[in-house]
Amino acid sequence: MPETAARLRRTVGDGQRLVVKVGSSSLTSAGGGHLDLTALQALVDVLAARRAQGRQVVLVSSGAIAAGLGPLGLSRRPTDLATQQAAASVGQGALVAAYQAAFSVHGLTVGQVLLTADDVTRRAHYTNARRTLERLLELGIVPIVNENDTVATQEIRFGDNDRLAALVADLVGAHALVLLTDVDSLYDGPPSDGGSQRVPLVATLEDLDAVRIGGTGSAVGSGGMVTKVEAAGIAGAAGIPTLLTRLGDVTDALAGEDLGTVFAPAAATRASRKRWLAHATTARGRLVLDEGAVAAVTHRRKSLLPAGITGVEGAFAAGDPVDVCDPEGTVIARGLVTYAASELPRLLGRSTRDLARDLGPGYEREVIHRDDLVVL
Repeated sequence: MPETAARLRRTVGDGQRLVVKVGSSSLTSAGGGHLDLTALQALVDVLAARRAQGRQVVLVSSGAIAAGLGPLGLSRRPTDLATQQAAASVGQGALVAAYQAAFSVHGLTVGQVLLTADDVTRRAHYTNARRTLERLLELGIVPIVNENDTVATQEIRFGDNDRLAALVADLVGAHALVLLTDVDSLYDGPPSDGGSQRVPLVATLEDLDAVRIGGTGSAVGSGGMVTKVEAAGIAGAAGIPTLLTRLGDVTDALAGEDLGTVFAPAAATRASRKRWLAHATTARGRLVLDEGAVAAVTHRRKSLLPAGITGVEGAFAAGDPVDVCDPEGTVIARGLVTYAASELPRLLGRSTRDLARDLGPGYEREVIHRDDLVVL
């Protein structure tokens, strides 16, 4: 095993604080719709062993919707949000009860933390979520995190728990992220293809150029290998390495064995607020810029002023995240606007000095301040 990969695996295995994400397909029966209590106990045994070593674990667990399918008489994950939320309502209680029973064997207590995307995208919510998780860890509790599927609307959903896990890893300052799936590793093509090769190490994004990645492979999940690779990228941007492996291999993988795929963190990382803007927000609209404003924002790292905006799309409020686009519509940045969409059309193309003179001093401000703007 190359030294870089071996070192990264030791970093993951030795991490004092791990965020571990397990997918629906690893926790439910082969037909879906029922929790596989044997698999769940096996996972808990691994996590409890780390706790016994004095390490901290945050578990991000899928399975609530999948666990509710059987009782509702459904064979596959529903596509409409209302039925997904009904399944989550039925399955969430069963999932947490199963975890509590499994951890209690080891004398451990769990705490349920349900999040929506708003909880890690709006700054006040973000701070409160971090404070809650930190306090649970201080008290010796094992936090079990899931998306709040029963109340999340389409606009504030994560969409998959891989992204949620990466954001939680950043939120709590984890030393490593572990993604557990039903596939033993990342491959350079579909694992079912005879010629596909395992990818043991992803050192840089360029290592993924020759990799063909598939989508959701389970009838009960919402993610797939694409979302896991994206999650590793989000964690990497925060300086956090990621290990992707299957549940049956996780003990040996955390012991440093050459199993699964390890993703190296980025060499240069953004400040936490910039990471939050880039990865934890969902744009509520778009601003189209002229070429001069594009250069000012991307190359000179300037704030975005009304004079450089040529178009406004979407319905957003002041403080919402929006995508910033070049004249061809390509997204180049994301930021938090200081104006609502309804206010902007009459301001476009005008200098802040003119706006202050004609409309009042309150209009002598940026549309997006550079501290609230991240170039993508």
